[in-house]
Amino acid sequence: MGLKEILEISKPRIVVLLVITAVTSMYAASKLIGPQLNYVSLLHIIIAGSLSSAGSSALNHYYDRDIDLLMKRTSNRPIPSGRMSARNVLIYGLIVSAVSVIYAWFTLNPVSTFFIALGVFFYVIVYTVWLKRANSSNIVIGGFAGSCAAMAGWAAATGSMDILGALVGVLVFAWTPSHFWCLAMKIRDDYAEAHVPMLPVLIGMQKTSKYILVNTAILLPYSLALVAFGLGYVYLAIAAVSGGLMLVYHYKLTKTPTSDFAWKAYKVTAPYLTIIFVGIALDAAFHFPVIK
Repeated sequence: MGLKEILEISKPRIVVLLVITAVTSMYAASKLIGPQLNYVSLLHIIIAGSLSSAGSSALNHYYDRDIDLLMKRTSNRPIPSGRMSARNVLIYGLIVSAVSVIYAWFTLNPVSTFFIALGVFFYVIVYTVWLKRANSSNIVIGGFAGSCAAMAGWAAATGSMDILGALVGVLVFAWTPSHFWCLAMKIRDDYAEAHVPMLPVLIGMQKTSKYILVNTAILLPYSLALVAFGLGYVYLAIAAVSGGLMLVYHYKLTKTPTSDFAWKAYKVTAPYLTIIFVGIALDAAFHFPVIK
């Protein structure tokens, strides 16, 4: 079991994405709500968030080891390829997930710790174990796990959860279906081979592309509506441009619902979350409220 394998089961791209949402949320909350940002707490949310994401991802690798073997995209992962034993991945995932919650409890506050623990529970139990193989709404409901990272960051700054913090967190939930369904269209055959009920497998590419467009058509006005709860012109501009670009590509996807174009749409959708949360942080730093 080498460092390469440990990194692989920890899914570093997801770790980085969730840490970005947590850190930018924490920064924005400290600027918009207060108190002033505590840089030691910022370091703690990075550590706790990284550990919770890495541990959850490892447990996902452990549970999905049978279907990973059936899909081209995942067949070379550490467990199906034989580079790591399932037992070691399970132990690593359990220990790292537990340490993340314990670490948060002693370094952050109870509300932030709650959301870190809830994120682990949602990703591992609700999404991976309960929904992924049983229900086409798997990724819709499971997307709330990502929201927990943003809420944990917000609560790390404020010690509580207010309406704006919750709405910022729900941005992740609202974005996830559009993002993941594009990927599911790209690798539809893999999911069909593994009998995973992702939307393109169940209803086809054309209908899935329409669901993606509808979801993005909900996400865009929702994201813009956050200015009514305290965000300003900087955020409004970034949300309008990035959300509008997604909407254009997802409309084009309904006209060309192919695997190749779904991959192009995915590449447009993937950076959205980072852009929108950096936008929230920039808005907090240079705040020009729309509604006073």
